[in-house]
Amino acid sequence: MATNDPDLSSLRIDRAKPAGFSRKSRGARRVLPWTIVALVVAAALFIGFWKFGPGVEVQLAAASFVSPAQAEAVLTASGYVVARRKAAVASKGTGQLVYLGVQEGDTVKKGQVIARLEDKDVIATLNRARENLRVAEADLKDAKQSLERQKTLLEKQLVAQAEFDAAEARYKRVVASIEAARAAVKETEAAVEYTRIVAPFDGTVLSKNADIGEIVAPLAGAASSRAAVVTIADMSSLEVEADVSEANLTRVFSEQPCEITLDAYPEQHYPAYVDKIVPTADRAKATVMVRIKFKSYDRRVLPEMSAKIAFLPENAADTAVMAKPVLSVPASAVTERNGRQVVYQLKDGKAVEVPVAVGRRMGSLAEIKEGLKPGDKVIARVDDQIAAGTRVALKGQ
Repeated sequence: MATNDPDLSSLRIDRAKPAGFSRKSRGARRVLPWTIVALVVAAALFIGFWKFGPGVEVQLAAASFVSPAQAEAVLTASGYVVARRKAAVASKGTGQLVYLGVQEGDTVKKGQVIARLEDKDVIATLNRARENLRVAEADLKDAKQSLERQKTLLEKQLVAQAEFDAAEARYKRVVASIEAARAAVKETEAAVEYTRIVAPFDGTVLSKNADIGEIVAPLAGAASSRAAVVTIADMSSLEVEADVSEANLTRVFSEQPCEITLDAYPEQHYPAYVDKIVPTADRAKATVMVRIKFKSYDRRVLPEMSAKIAFLPENAADTAVMAKPVLSVPASAVTERNGRQVVYQLKDGKAVEVPVAVGRRMGSLAEIKEGLKPGDKVIARVDDQIAAGTRVALKGQ
């Protein structure tokens, strides 16, 4: 006989499982390892970004020699050396160049014959004029004696008045012909001088514009002719012409002390002052020309050299201008770390700490006595983000 007893095995308690175990706790156990993995990956990404990422953006500045005067400058400008006295020497006459006695760089004195044109025709004309003068002077003696005789005879009433008047007229004609002959001599002498090209003042030959055999004319009308034979300049009248922006013109005044630095000799600084502010502006460039005069300079200064001008405060002394340039970097590039002055250079994308000995502060610059050499590049502005080993990148790259 079959029984319908219920199966109570499903109600048995499994002693192997801990109390309170549920499906939710099993899910939490599976999530925990993944959380740890995610944290490790995030840390690795952070370290990798710090080590291999673009880094802190910086700008570089080069260590360079700067004079104390430049650090005090209220304005800087660029210009060119020019000669106040400069002349393109040409001939007053037209002819073939047969003599040229100078080359570029030669010094000449006022009145010195630089070149000569072919002069055979004018020399012949001069000789003829001189002979005509001699003939007129010979006639003068006879005309004068004749007039004196006629005057004596007229006083004795031995000749008519008409004869005396004729002798007097002849004498005056001879005198007039002598004056005309003398004028002709002067005229031909001037024509001869026109074939001589002379220096108008003491100077130095800058360029030679014609060669022997070429045709020289006052106004070169043909392609084969030359007007100027040489160009000379008075090397004692050198100055600098600079264009100053209209917006900065209020910083410039007459007799203002300046310092001139030539691009050819950046280590040399020349004391100067504002000689003239030209009273007109360049409409196209919105600038005004300023002439700066050297107080002293040497033979290395040449016309057309490019120059930089530092306009100084009114109380700037010549001793500051003449002070020896010092090696400097922006003051913002120097900082103190661990009790010492340091700058940072860029190497392999990282900041490298370089100890330096710092001298005086000059405006926005700092003198570097030791630790750097001219041309070394340093990070221009150092803050708390910059330290040894910091990953850095140049701005704009």
